[in-house]
Amino acid sequence: MQLSGKVALITGGASGIGRATALLLARAGAAVAIADLNAQAGESVATEITQSGGRAFLELADVTRAADCRRLVDRTIREFGRIDILFNNAGIIRRATILDLSEDDWDRVMAVNVKSIYLLSREVIPHMQRQSGGSIINTASGWGLAGGAKAAVYCASKGAVVLLTKAMAIDHGPQKIRVNCICPGDTDTGMLRVEAQQLGEANDRFLAEAAKRPLGRVGLPDEIAHAVLYLASDASSFVTGTALVVDGGSLAGSV
Repeated sequence: MQLSGKVALITGGASGIGRATALLLARAGAAVAIADLNAQAGESVATEITQSGGRAFLELADVTRAADCRRLVDRTIREFGRIDILFNNAGIIRRATILDLSEDDWDRVMAVNVKSIYLLSREVIPHMQRQSGGSIINTASGWGLAGGAKAAVYCASKGAVVLLTKAMAIDHGPQKIRVNCICPGDTDTGMLRVEAQQLGEANDRFLAEAAKRPLGRVGLPDEIAHAVLYLASDASSFVTGTALVVDGGSLAGSV
């Protein structure tokens, strides 16, 4: 699964799954454009890649804004000449029922988790069409395939990502653009601790509950990143429109 000569654009690339994926795709040979709002963490990832002999830059961008998405894509094309891989990974969570959820929270989660995919894909796909192909990977969730308690808007947003992925795969398959999504289970990232905080639970207790799945633990960012590498590479050349579950067996059934 080599990416020599390829260019990847990764949103939410400063931390968690995005950071692990940026580093892994760079090791596989890709030049990496990192989009995030965290300047310090994003620059750290870009520096780690360049100091290892790779090519990378950070662009501060709010991917819910069309102008920021256009600027991000324009810089990637200007610096690297093409975009072969788009990893729409930026995401946030708000743990609440419909009754406890504010309208602002609803709008923000849907904007970051869903609208950003529309905005950025709209900018990238014309470049992929001119290149006669590409791979788009969207971050959904196990909760895009099954519901969860006190996560109404998050489940709604990730379910939308799954079906948006399938619709895009149908529309753009004729241009040799593959579109897939990953559906991670609970993964050891900062977001998992944000969930605990939002629910008012202790981290240790929350993580212990999250580990109750067939493999008996939560996932690691690197494990999710390897699924992205598979979908980005020619190893998945006949895979499109799929929702790849990477969850330690959580959706397999009760334990």
